[in-house]
Amino acid sequence: MLLAFDTATPYVSVALHDGEDVVVELVSERPMKHGEQLAPLIAQALEQAGRTRQDLTAIAVGVGPGPFTGLRVGLVTARTLGFVLGIPVHGVCSLDVLAVEAVDTAAVTGHFVVATDARRKEVYLASYDAEAARLHGPMVEHPGAAATDLPVVGEGATLYPDAFPNAAGPARPSAGWLARVVTGQRAELRDPEPLYLRRPDAVAPGRPKPVS
Repeated sequence: MLLAFDTATPYVSVALHDGEDVVVELVSERPMKHGEQLAPLIAQALEQAGRTRQDLTAIAVGVGPGPFTGLRVGLVTARTLGFVLGIPVHGVCSLDVLAVEAVDTAAVTGHFVVATDARRKEVYLASYDAEAARLHGPMVEHPGAAATDLPVVGEGATLYPDAFPNAAGPARPSAGWLARVVTGQRAELRDPEPLYLRRPDAVAPGRPKPVS
């Protein structure tokens, strides 16, 4: 039983995959509450599937790119569960998950771009071929500098329609599709380390200046 979850967006997504397909998928109701909602959603998913943590054989986690706080909650949880249960933890770029879902649901054909909200009026983006293989990125960019007429998957197309007029496919990464990506070996598996692309807003203060 594979447990998958993604915290790279304001919402938490959790799913269970039994080796054949996704059996449970849940999404948080409130945004920006990763620390409060991830553990209860995992417990709820296991309960709905009639399983316990001891039934898990692996964990899949979205590594971003995304906001510092959300990614930290997801990745710390994944690494902790993996250590306690003695099972492998697979990280996947969250943009790759969106790309595979878009291709497999026929939301796109040919080359396309995935763009998600990076805040500060910027987007995280990467480009893909017709089979969902990543060609370039991920990177963080201003929408105007990344403007394209190609189909654009992800929330970036909704937020910046002038730059990305051809919106297509899902808006946010799905834990169910994350599970399918891992079980089907559809994207690069990474170490469970955060893909930030830029420094967090909160940084440790520097050393105090000497008093003259």
